[in-house]
Amino acid sequence: MSMASTTRDESSDNDSTCSSITLYYAMKVVDREALAVRKKLQRAEMEKQILAMMDHPFLPTLYAAFDASHYSCFVMDFCPGGDLLSARQRQPGKRFTISSTKFYAAETLVALEYLHMKGIVYRDLKPENVLIREDGHIMLSDFDLCLKCDVVPKLLRSKTSSESSVKTRRSSAPSCVAAPMHSCFSASSKRKKVVTTAIIRENMDVYEDQSQHKGHDYCTSGLGEHDTEIAAEPINARSKSFVGTHEYLAPEVISGNGHGSAVDWWTFGVFLYEMLYGRTPFKGENNEKTLMNILKQPLAFPRVSSVSSSSKEFEEMVKVQDLISKLLVKNPKKRIGCCMGSVEIKRHEFFKGVNWALIRSVRPPEVPAELNKIRSRVSLQKLSKKDKDQPYQITHHFDYF
Repeated sequence: MSMASTTRDESSDNDSTCSSITLYYAMKVVDREALAVRKKLQRAEMEKQILAMMDHPFLPTLYAAFDASHYSCFVMDFCPGGDLLSARQRQPGKRFTISSTKFYAAETLVALEYLHMKGIVYRDLKPENVLIREDGHIMLSDFDLCLKCDVVPKLLRSKTSSESSVKTRRSSAPSCVAAPMHSCFSASSKRKKVVTTAIIRENMDVYEDQSQHKGHDYCTSGLGEHDTEIAAEPINARSKSFVGTHEYLAPEVISGNGHGSAVDWWTFGVFLYEMLYGRTPFKGENNEKTLMNILKQPLAFPRVSSVSSSSKEFEEMVKVQDLISKLLVKNPKKRIGCCMGSVEIKRHEFFKGVNWALIRSVRPPEVPAELNKIRSRVSLQKLSKKDKDQPYQITHHFDYF
């Protein structure tokens, strides 16, 4: 990654003073030759395509993309607050408070919701990939492991609704059609797959399949007798690729039997756990033991001595543990969010009181000051007319780190 700055002069012909505004950008530089050797060049292509699709405050804006020699360069937003892993390690006990966890989790959930509505399964959620903007709000990063498929919003009705609603749900179920060796964008897409294994479509009725499993019905639970809601979840997306970070891998990814959008809700549960307790729930002595723990070990919560059993914080801890327990269900078809996605998760008691429409108006736990320090070190001089007429010299405006 590199940081770029550009300066805009604001002055008039009648005023000799010059007010300069310095804007900072981040540039991700990808070595295509190195990726080609590892047979992962398609991942850079996928990331570029995903970035170009985005238009959301909690996701990066792709300002420019260009190739230089064997490098691909993506110019995006600069986040002076670093990532949530570094932020967590600065906290007392290297863990966030429940209120801070709720803030970052809520914004991350909204970002995942947007991705799923666009038919994108993220597959790489972890604190290192959640960056903090200058205003303290979050921005997801790194989209090279994404899985993309078509998704159509569906109308959810209560169980007491007429049976015609079932036909509506079936007809509006998202589809992910792909020929072998191609990623599942659409029938006309010519892009190669993200990874080496083929993406397939399951020719089955997801809603009928859900009803065959005992346990909580996440497709309609929480809806009143006359309630309706719209959900857009790429539930038919399927891949057999082994991708992700070991401690965050979902059981269905490890087993290799195929996975879909439910992997993002598993990783969201691991994300919540790490934010609260300072570690992931199934970490073993090595990667192999970590994977075995994910498949076999039951979920357990450590005791937090700073939380009193009679405090309001304890009540919040009980709520978030309940949410984590429902997210970290090893069977993806019984996992909260498996069918309705973020709609079901937003309704959980842990997020009670969150104003989702005005979430960007909430003051973040911390507002970074790093950018102001950077600005104070920059000495800007007013350009002469001769300098202004010179071609733009990119090398004078890039600092690498």
